[in-house]
Amino acid sequence: MANITAAMVKELREATGAGMMECKKALTETDGNMEAAIDVLKKSGAAKVEKKASRIAAEGITRVASQGNTAVVVEVNSETDFVAKNAVFQEFVQNVADKALASDVEKAGDGEDVVTILDMKAELDEKTLTIGEKLSVRRFEKVTGDCVASYIHGGGRIGVLVAANGAADVTEALTNIAMQIAAMNPQYISRKDISDEELAKIREITLESALNDPFSLPKPILNKLIEKAVAGVWSAEDVAIYEEKKSNMNYLPNFLSKEAKAELATIALADKETISADKIFTGLVEGRISKQLKEICLLDQTYVKAEDGKQTVAQYLTSVNKDLVITKIVRFEVGEGMEKKNEDFAAEVAAQLG
Repeated sequence: MANITAAMVKELREATGAGMMECKKALTETDGNMEAAIDVLKKSGAAKVEKKASRIAAEGITRVASQGNTAVVVEVNSETDFVAKNAVFQEFVQNVADKALASDVEKAGDGEDVVTILDMKAELDEKTLTIGEKLSVRRFEKVTGDCVASYIHGGGRIGVLVAANGAADVTEALTNIAMQIAAMNPQYISRKDISDEELAKIREITLESALNDPFSLPKPILNKLIEKAVAGVWSAEDVAIYEEKKSNMNYLPNFLSKEAKAELATIALADKETISADKIFTGLVEGRISKQLKEICLLDQTYVKAEDGKQTVAQYLTSVNKDLVITKIVRFEVGEGMEKKNEDFAAEVAAQLG
C-alpha cells in the first residue's frame, strides 16, 4: 500500500479541482496512481462538480421554513438568475430550509461548511451536475419567540424573519414589520443594541464627514475657516471669486475651484479640536447622528404603512399590543457582500477574435 502524502493530495487537487477528501480517497483506492485517481474522480463526478468551484455563485434565492414558534431562513446561491428561477433549484432550496429547521444548529454562514452541517453534500453534488452550474449553500439562521413571522420579497431576493415576545397572536403585525425590514434594511432593533464602540465610530465618521464638507457647517464656523483660507491659502483667483460672491454664500461653492474647496476642508480638519468644542457644531453632529440612528434602528424608523407618515415602528407595535417586544430580526439579501461576476460579452468576443 502506497503512502499517500499531502503533496500527492495537493497535486491531484490542482489537477482536478476536486476536494481534498475526495482526492485522498481516490489515491488510496488506486494505491497512489495519479492517472488512475484522476479517472476515479471523473467517473464519480467529483472532478466535474469541483471544477465549478472556481466560478462565482452570487445569484440565487432565499427561502423560509417554520414550525410552531420557530422559523429559519436560508440563502442558496447559483451562478445565474436564470437558474434561480428553475423549479428544480427552488425545490432544492426549500429542502435546505427544511433541513436547517430540523437541525440543532441555530446559525451557520460564510466561512463555515454549511453543506456538511446539514449533511447535504451528496444532494448538492447531484443538483450541481443536474443543473450545470455551481451551487452554494451559503447560510441559514433561526429565530424563536412567542410569535414569529417571515416574508419573502422579490421572488426570493430578500428573506426576512421576525421574532417577538409578549403576545402570541400577532402574526399579521409581525409580517408587516418583516416587510418594513425588507424595504428599509435596519441594522439594529433599537438604539440600545448599538455598542459604545460602534456608536463612537458613528460619531467620529459623522464628525469628520462634516469637517470634510465645510459649506455645510454653521455660518460662524465657516466664516472663520474662510478667513484663514483667504489669508494666504487660496489662490488669488479663488480669493477674487470669494470677494465677488460672498454676498450670497450659498452659491460660492459652485464657483470656487476644486483645490480651494479641498484646502478649506484641510483647514477644517486641522482645526478639528477647536471646532469640536463649539456647541453649535456639537449640536449639528448630534443632529446628524440622531438622523442616522432613525434610519438604522428598526423601532425608530417611520412605519412604512403609517397613515399619517409620522408613526414610528415602536408606536405601531404599541398600538397592536403594549406588551409586544421584538426580540430578533434576520434579513438575508441574495449575494450581499459577495463579489459578483461582471459579464462583458463584447469584450469577450473581441478577445477571442483578437
